[in-house]
Amino acid sequence: MTSPSNEIEQLERRLLSAAAENTQLRSALATARDRQSASAEILRTIAASPSDARPVFEAIASSSKRLLDGFSATVLQFIGDELHLVAYTPTSPEADEGLKASFPRKITEFPTFALVRGGETIQFPDSEAADVPQLNRDLARLRGFRSVLFMPLMNRGTPVGMISVTRAEPGPFAPDLVQLLQTFADQAVIAIENARLFNATQEALERQTATADILKVMAASPSDVQPVFEAIAANANRLIGGFSTAVLRYVDGAAHLAAFTPTDPAGDRVLQASFPVPFAQFPPYQLVAKGAAAQLPDTELEPAARDIARARGYRSMLFAPLMSEGEAIGIIITTRRATGAFTEHHVRLLQTFADQAVIAIKNVSLFNATREALERQTATADILKVIAASPADVTPVFQAISDSAKTLIGGHSSTVTRVIDGKLHLAAFTTDNEAGNADLLSSFPAPLSSSGIHSRVARSGEYAFRSDMQNEPDLTEAMKELARTRGYRSILAVPMLRDGIAIGTIAVTRPQAGHFPDKAINLLKTFADQAVIAIENTRLFNEVQARTHELAESLEQQTATSEVLCVISRSAGDLAPVFEAMLSKAMQLCGASFGVLNTYDGAQFRTAATYGLPPTYDEYRRKAPLNYGPATAPARLLKGEPFVEIVDLLESDVYRSGEPNRRALVDLGGARCLLAVPLLQDERVVGNVMIFRQESRPFSEKQITLLNQFAAQAVIAIENARLLGELRQRTENLTESLRQQTATADVLKVISRSAFDLQAVLDTLVESAARLCEADMAAITRKSGSTYFRAGSYGFPAKFVEYVRDLPVRPDRRTITGRTLLGDRVVHVTDVLEDPDYSFGGQELSGNPRSFLGVPLLREGSTVGAIVLARRAIRPFSEKQIELVTSFADQAVIAIENVRLFDEVQDRTRELAKSLDDLRAAQDRLVQTEKLASLGQLTAGIAHEIKNPLNFVNNFASLSAELTDELNEVLAPVTLAGDVRSEVDELTGLLKDNLGKIVQHGQRADSIVKNMLLHSREGGGEHRLSDVNAVVEESLNLAYHGARAEKPQFDVSLKRELDPAAGSADVFPQEITRVLLNLIGNGFHAVARRKAETEAAGYEPVVTAATRDRGDHVEIRIRDNGTGIPHEVKEKMFNPFFTTKPAGEGTGLGLSMSHDIVVKQHGGTIDVATTPGEFTEFTIVLPRKSSFSDKP
Repeated sequence: MTSPSNEIEQLERRLLSAAAENTQLRSALATARDRQSASAEILRTIAASPSDARPVFEAIASSSKRLLDGFSATVLQFIGDELHLVAYTPTSPEADEGLKASFPRKITEFPTFALVRGGETIQFPDSEAADVPQLNRDLARLRGFRSVLFMPLMNRGTPVGMISVTRAEPGPFAPDLVQLLQTFADQAVIAIENARLFNATQEALERQTATADILKVMAASPSDVQPVFEAIAANANRLIGGFSTAVLRYVDGAAHLAAFTPTDPAGDRVLQASFPVPFAQFPPYQLVAKGAAAQLPDTELEPAARDIARARGYRSMLFAPLMSEGEAIGIIITTRRATGAFTEHHVRLLQTFADQAVIAIKNVSLFNATREALERQTATADILKVIAASPADVTPVFQAISDSAKTLIGGHSSTVTRVIDGKLHLAAFTTDNEAGNADLLSSFPAPLSSSGIHSRVARSGEYAFRSDMQNEPDLTEAMKELARTRGYRSILAVPMLRDGIAIGTIAVTRPQAGHFPDKAINLLKTFADQAVIAIENTRLFNEVQARTHELAESLEQQTATSEVLCVISRSAGDLAPVFEAMLSKAMQLCGASFGVLNTYDGAQFRTAATYGLPPTYDEYRRKAPLNYGPATAPARLLKGEPFVEIVDLLESDVYRSGEPNRRALVDLGGARCLLAVPLLQDERVVGNVMIFRQESRPFSEKQITLLNQFAAQAVIAIENARLLGELRQRTENLTESLRQQTATADVLKVISRSAFDLQAVLDTLVESAARLCEADMAAITRKSGSTYFRAGSYGFPAKFVEYVRDLPVRPDRRTITGRTLLGDRVVHVTDVLEDPDYSFGGQELSGNPRSFLGVPLLREGSTVGAIVLARRAIRPFSEKQIELVTSFADQAVIAIENVRLFDEVQDRTRELAKSLDDLRAAQDRLVQTEKLASLGQLTAGIAHEIKNPLNFVNNFASLSAELTDELNEVLAPVTLAGDVRSEVDELTGLLKDNLGKIVQHGQRADSIVKNMLLHSREGGGEHRLSDVNAVVEESLNLAYHGARAEKPQFDVSLKRELDPAAGSADVFPQEITRVLLNLIGNGFHAVARRKAETEAAGYEPVVTAATRDRGDHVEIRIRDNGTGIPHEVKEKMFNPFFTTKPAGEGTGLGLSMSHDIVVKQHGGTIDVATTPGEFTEFTIVLPRKSSFSDKP
């Protein structure tokens, strides 16, 4: 058990430990509070000084020294390539001055920079250590510290400055103090960046504000650049912080002062007195001539600038050229009182103001040019307005030209003259004073020969001017007096030219003496051209006016005529609108009050149209009969008068006689004057047109002619209406006929396309009949044997069609179809329910048709069927429809008959085809027999006439050749002279050679005779079942060895493509072998010929023999890659005695004989395929079994 005293001791120890820990915590808390308070103070300083980082640097230096328990603290900033002291904590006056004197300095001269530029923190625990740079050691001794901590200020990886904290005693700084200084460094970087951004934004805002101010001045002064220059000078001077700014313009090789900011009166006078100055005496001209800005940091170093700089009070200058299209047109100069260079952003700012000055100059230039052009265009437009407003009178135009010329040229007065009858007449002038006006008026008209400037210009056609109307030597006193009275000293005159001849002049005066610029001369010439245009327009206008009046009247008449014709074209046979339009235009153009158009049919008149009739007279005409007496206008027109005009109806005899129509016309209608013209068609009156005036005034000849034209149009309209009516009726008839013909044609097409398909024809026929006759249903019935069945239907319900499909139709009166089948006439029932004989049980099933039409199908007077049409509604069929169905019935009979005849023809055709085949086979055998008989006779004659002599020649030639050998043997022992022996040997040798040739050709002739005998003789041995491949193989070997025996040097490659399934065929083997030997021999000849002709390396002669099983037939092919066969030879190659081989090498019977053996004897085929220069292939197809003829 622990004693109370021990427990008390333990408790005391714990209390002491807690007190110590509490003290530590309180100290740490106080330290943290101090650091947070310092950070907050720095942040408040940053917020309170956004544009200047210096207060922030001072707060950071003070807080760093205090919180790191330092001796002193400094803040350094990198500006360009220099290190600047921006804040420090003082130690002693001498040490502080030494510190300030050490900065700014080049970064390269401060060794610590190289240590911290990568962002590392550097400490010198003892500045007296050997590894400390000398500069740092000197500063430590100067300031009185022994240890130092350097913290770089890093912005995006780039050093922008550093903070240093020192202590009086040596030793390192604790890590938490280093971390605290890092915090202060970050805040310093924030302050630097904030100040930079704030100042950049503020500068941009100031520049934009200044630009906006200048743009406002530009907008407010578009025609004068001076206010813009003044605003640019003031804003540039303010934003750059200058002492003064001047804007100069380059004009005619010299610099002119355009605007400047004032300083003091004396200095301003010096500046103004220095300009204008030639470029040669103005060094800045060359300094910035290439477009780049330039500076003069100290004016005392430049003698040309020193005097004026002293007078104005500045020491440095900045120049920015005004560049336009690569050329300097001026310069802006800003000065400062202090020496030194301007910053780069100030240079850019001044260049911006220079660009604005250039824009202002261009804007003013364009504005003034545009304004001048607008003034000229306005003046021209005003003159053109006057020309347009006064086309018949040129005087107002001349006055407008005179006023505008004076205004635009800036003249004192102006005059316009015209040449009329060889004299100048005053046409217009601007007034001045009464005396001057009177003198001017009194000087015109003036002869062209006078010496005045107007006469001189009119004579020469060239412009002229007087620069001084009081001092030029050739002036008359009258000219001087007129100039004094009118108040001018100079005058310019230009001619008004038309086709190179002056027709007048224009002159402008000025109150001052001097020449007129080219612009004024050209402008006055423009006014002269406008004056000429006005004169010409007036002349043309007066001519056109007269012509226009004529044309207007003609156009009005033509327009009226055209409108009437348009109504005729649109009326489509309706005459009422035509007559109304015609009367309306006639009254309008002829000045009439109302009118009437009547038609006449040869017996009486009828009113066709009226227009504008007074109501009382109109009512009378509607009630009273339209009878015209003998002396009335309509009656006179019927007698042949071309027109009737009564100028005063009140005074007419007809009115006095009391004729009712005339009385009503005058008394009720108020008519006083009448004009009537006839409507003539083929010189026959078909009506009349009458128009009336309510005053006694005759119609003109043009009006009478015009009314006749309207009457002719009325006749055209009447005739058009008649023709249109006929055309419509004809069109309707043709349309109906076309529908029927189209339907008939459709049926006939089906008949022609379906000669053996009767059902398609019948279906088309009933459908077309129902459609064209407006029937709901249709059916056709035809006879099959002795019974009638329904063969086709249209429109009936499907159940009904199925119901009656196989039901026969009985000819009786109970059904319409049966009733139609009874006789040869049409059955037409309007309503079957009203027909007492009708009792068809399937009425409801068929759809309750009510109206029926039945037409029989008749062939040679006999009924073979019927067509029946039905309608559900009670409506009879028309005669045309009955006629159309009758036509369809005829077509149905034709179709049925066609099918019957077609079937009969098909049967007969098959019979005839078989007979023809039999006939052709017999004919072939007959031809073959006759041909072979002829050949047999021919060869028999050859054998009789040639065979024995030929044998004699061959035998004795061979014997004689043997005798030459015996002769040589006999003469061998005989002694002969050398030359005689050689002659004997030569003669016997020649004799033996000749005899050998006789034997050779004799054998060739004997071979030809044998071939001919083989071609003509009967049989070729017995036909038997032979192995096809064996026959081909044997033939190939025989041909090859025979060719080698004849020509030992002959060489060819033989290919065999023998089908093992080729098997056997019943043939004459000797004859087939002859054919194959002939074809193979021809192939040998072709390849040998191609080889001789081509002489090409790589060519290999090949002959191929092939067989193939073709079921009931077998195929043999002989192919060579020789010369091929030309087309013209191919057509004749199977003809007897045709050959292409040289004489003595062929008889021309080989292919002919081969064709007969294969085709005629064996019933096979032989064909040839060939390409000249490439190949030839013969194909033989033989039946395996056949009925052979005895002879090939």
